[in-house]
Parts: sequence; structure tokens; C-alpha cells
Amino acid sequence: MALSGCGKEGSTQSDMVAVPAGQYAIGSNKVDDEGLQKKYGFVEPLYLDEHPLHKVAVRYFMIDRYEVSNAQYKKFVLGTHRAMPPAWVRNGYDVDESKLDVLDLEWMRRMTTEYAKPALDTKAMQRAELQAEFRKILQQRDSLPVTSVSWNDAHEYCAWAGKRLPSEAEWEIAARGSQSLEYPWGDEFDISKTNSGQGREEGDILAPVGAFPADKSPFGVYDMGGNVSEWVEDAYQPYPGSDYSSPLYNEPQQQRVVRGGNAAIGHYKLSLYFRGALRHHKPAEFKSAELGFRCAK
Repeated sequence: MALSGCGKEGSTQSDMVAVPAGQYAIGSNKVDDEGLQKKYGFVEPLYLDEHPLHKVAVRYFMIDRYEVSNAQYKKFVLGTHRAMPPAWVRNGYDVDESKLDVLDLEWMRRMTTEYAKPALDTKAMQRAELQAEFRKILQQRDSLPVTSVSWNDAHEYCAWAGKRLPSEAEWEIAARGSQSLEYPWGDEFDISKTNSGQGREEGDILAPVGAFPADKSPFGVYDMGGNVSEWVEDAYQPYPGSDYSSPLYNEPQQQRVVRGGNAAIGHYKLSLYFRGALRHHKPAEFKSAELGFRCAK
């Protein structure tokens, strides 16, 4: 069921999906019987913070069908005069299209040369041609998921839009459905179904939100397997009944839960990174080019 989000005046109107109230199974009882931790040198044990598989009751909620895009987040930063994500300053996305007429010509040539694909002979291009090409670059970046935002940034964007970050349980339920699937698309891993970065050029690994139609959960939510990992509301804490203890559990206001795989996993093309039950965690102030978010309400 698709619904139109209804944030306050001036906020983005996002396509949302409804998830019925009910009891859903989250977590897992998996163990590292393949010795992957030792084989790949992971610092933390695999799977144990997902224990145990258990049921949670949730109320009816809605969640964004897609990850929050650059274009959506740009409206927020322009409307609230917040600092733009560092990545935008580096790649020119911080430029306001209305100011293209007054930008330094040599700067435009350099930026267009660096980011236009295919490469152009920008030295022979006049201002109007450079403006047109630069607008294309900005428009292409509009549909990419926003990244390089902290947990606080994500939290405040959702509030501005009349929404909130999803809880950890809500995110997992939206990703795995009522049958608690291993991956958003089913129980069998298929790396072609999601944006893992495979086959994409270095430095250009992100895909527009919703660009991988097979990375779609039973509730119709996209990109919960890959593309970018996502902040959720919760502090990183053990599940009820867990027999695993992490020293990071003692930092509830610092470590926030991050969910979902991303396209920057590099040579670790391991299926475990794209599982719906996988729990990551990062300090609330952490920012990364592979970490974004979506909202709920």
C-alpha cells in the first residue's frame, strides 16, 4: 500500500509504504560455523548480537519506499540553512543552479571535466555549454541517496519532514516481511539483485534510489539490501534474552544502530552483509559516503 507522506509545509512529499500492526520475528540464531570471523579478520564475532530470534509487537507504521535522496535533503539544508554534507562541497553538488551565471568559468571547466561522463573537451566549451553540462551533473546527483550525514542530521531531517527515523525493529520488519526472509527478495543470496558496488566504477558506486527493482522487500520497500547503509533510531543495545555482551553496549548514547548493506563493501562480497537481520553500529556523529537513511511515521 503506497501512501503520500504529509510533512509540514515546505517539507518533501515522500512515497511511503504501510506496514500492518502485528507480531513479527526479528533477529536470528545463526552462528559462524564457517569460521568467517577468523578467515576475514573481523574484530567482532559474527551474528551473536542478532541473538536470539524473537518476536516483537509493532503498531501500524509507514516507512519511506526509498532512501532519502540528495534532492530531498538539499531542500532541507537550503530551507534550514544547515551545513551541507562534506561530499557535496567536494563534488560541486552544493552549487545552487541559480548561481551558475556568476560562477568562475575555469572552476566550472574543472568541475565539469572531473565529473562529466563521458569525458568532454571542456577547454573548447563556452559558458552556456558548461552550464548545460553542469546542470546535467547536478540532476544526475539529485536521485542518488544522500550520504555523509550523521545520526543527528538524519534525525532532524525526519522531524523537519513531519516524520521520524524508523526503529530498529521497524526497519528489519520492513526489510524481511512477515516471513522474516533472509534478504529483502527472499532466502537465497543473489548479488545481482542489489547494488553491492559490483561492476560499478570506483568513486561512482552509488545508484539512484530504487534503481535495483529486485532489491524490494515483501512490503515494497527498496534498497534495504544494498546501495547505502541506513541510520535507525535505536542505540546499540542487546536484544532481550541475548547471551552476548559487547563492551559497546555500555555506550548507549554514542553507538547508534545502522542497518543494511552498501555498495562500498569492496572485496568482502559476502552474503552476510546484505542480510535483513545484520546489525551494524556507529557513533552518532559518524559520517560516511556509504551511510544514509530513510524516514518512518
